[in-house]
Amino acid sequence: MTALTAPTRPGPGTSLRPVPWRRMAWITWRQHRLTLAGVGVLFGSAAAYVLITGLRMHRDYAAVVACRPADSDLCQRVANDFANSYAPGAGTTAGLLLALPALIGAFAGAPLLAREFDTGTFRYAWTQGIGRTRWTIAKLAPLAVVVTAAAAAFSLLLSWSYQPLIGKRFGYAQLHPLMFDVRGVAFAGWTLAAFAIGVLAGVLIRRVIPAMFATLAAWVALAFGTGLYLRGHYQAPVVTTDPNINAPDWIMDQQWTRNGRPATLPMIDGALHPVDVHAVTPELFQPGPGTPDNFDPVQYLVQHGFAQVTTYQPADRFWPFQWIEGGWLLGLSLLLIATTLWLVRRRAT
Repeated sequence: MTALTAPTRPGPGTSLRPVPWRRMAWITWRQHRLTLAGVGVLFGSAAAYVLITGLRMHRDYAAVVACRPADSDLCQRVANDFANSYAPGAGTTAGLLLALPALIGAFAGAPLLAREFDTGTFRYAWTQGIGRTRWTIAKLAPLAVVVTAAAAAFSLLLSWSYQPLIGKRFGYAQLHPLMFDVRGVAFAGWTLAAFAIGVLAGVLIRRVIPAMFATLAAWVALAFGTGLYLRGHYQAPVVTTDPNINAPDWIMDQQWTRNGRPATLPMIDGALHPVDVHAVTPELFQPGPGTPDNFDPVQYLVQHGFAQVTTYQPADRFWPFQWIEGGWLLGLSLLLIATTLWLVRRRAT
């Protein structure tokens, strides 16, 4: 045995000093700078588009606000032109932006640890005085903070950009699913949750590509489940027979009743027959040649014994709902990260 082949174990009574956190942070930066750059490019590109659109939108909205008198034909035409120019595209853009957290989870979270397990390089890292727990924390914490902060900053920009469209005038409710998810603290919460889901999937599956697909599937299931079944029950919805409920309130359900019982479509259609109006659906009415001018089918039905029962969430619950959703997403993310740490410590190599 020579000095070159002698084992490097410490002698009795000695131990390796742990690698300083500062050096571990530098190693994380070196290993994952391309991932961080990708996150920056993703959010930066989306932010540039939202900023350019927002500047144009606010400029044109200023013309709508400045037009006087507001009920004149000219001002109504200016407002309609504004709505036709921006409202349809805003919904599509918000829907596309909802994919950002899922992409962060799949492309930044899932490969973070899965690549190490897939290639076997984690074994080398654990022998360098860093340990499993410190190694995992050093990788997770910086990236989690960066993606969450980037998402929070982006949501602020988007909230400012789309503010002219949100309200009763142009139809986007404060609690509208598309607008709710990309604004406030919820967007940052969804981004952190997607990242945590990806990291856990990487540890469980230990293969990069399958972990990415699993992350996308889990995030989509969680997002749709929340929107369809959970969010509407953060607080008890309001039930009213007032037919004037509209945006910016979030209408969850609306149906016609008569004498306390649900009204069928043939009943509604038959009641409107004398004024030559056809009920296509309980909410959609088609006037005919004999329909009086400025006829309001809703008021007509109310006057003839029908009641429109509306279940809705008031718009002023936007921030309570944001904090509720952001809070449970943060708790879920911490639970997933804690599970990841536990698995790293307990699972055999």
